[in-house]
Amino acid sequence: MVTIRPAAERGHANHGWLDSRFSFSFADYYDSRQMGFRALRVINEDYVAPGTGFGKHPHRDMEIFTYVLEGAVKHQDTTGASETLVPGELQHMTAGSGVQHSEMNPSETETLHLLQIWLIPNAFGIAPRYEQKRFAVQDEPNKLHLLASTDARDGSFRVHADAELLAAKLEAGGSVTHGFRLGNGWLQVARGSVEVAGKTLTTGDGLQIEEESSLTVTSQDGGEFLLFDLK
Repeated sequence: MVTIRPAAERGHANHGWLDSRFSFSFADYYDSRQMGFRALRVINEDYVAPGTGFGKHPHRDMEIFTYVLEGAVKHQDTTGASETLVPGELQHMTAGSGVQHSEMNPSETETLHLLQIWLIPNAFGIAPRYEQKRFAVQDEPNKLHLLASTDARDGSFRVHADAELLAAKLEAGGSVTHGFRLGNGWLQVARGSVEVAGKTLTTGDGLQIEEESSLTVTSQDGGEFLLFDLK
């Protein structure tokens, strides 16, 4: 069974320096029907104005990913990490027993556009960890790329959650098929449009997937998406 979460129905907050859309309840946006799905708790699409960002703030017991679509983000945290993340790279942070970090847009002219993702962990109080890596999503289209997994296979990040994360960029006429390992899923369209189970999804749309053994995603015009495999 698949259920569309339309982009236009997401929560929205505009703070001037930050313009955000929330797939699930977050901050001042609350919808009792949208509290996450399985281990997936947060998907925020953020636009951060030049020279601004999220100052130092704490996290605990959450698996956090940042997927940059445009611009760059400067990350610093109390593990000692200080890195700049650009499109094509993925950032993963295990908040664990507690960490503070900041995420800033270092450009004075370019807006930062990113997806912020939180997964509920299956282990608590573990040592915080930060890592980032370039994956070949943009360089190798029409292929599903494993970004995070429960066992760190194929060069993916190890995630302490009942979830795995994949991504693909489809060219016009491209197609990929995924066989679910954990039994459920969520698809989030990052750019363009894709077709799934006879439905067309466009930028910002999500698709909740329950008890499906596999999923085929195609695109007529080209699209990029994240796919979560969830227990």
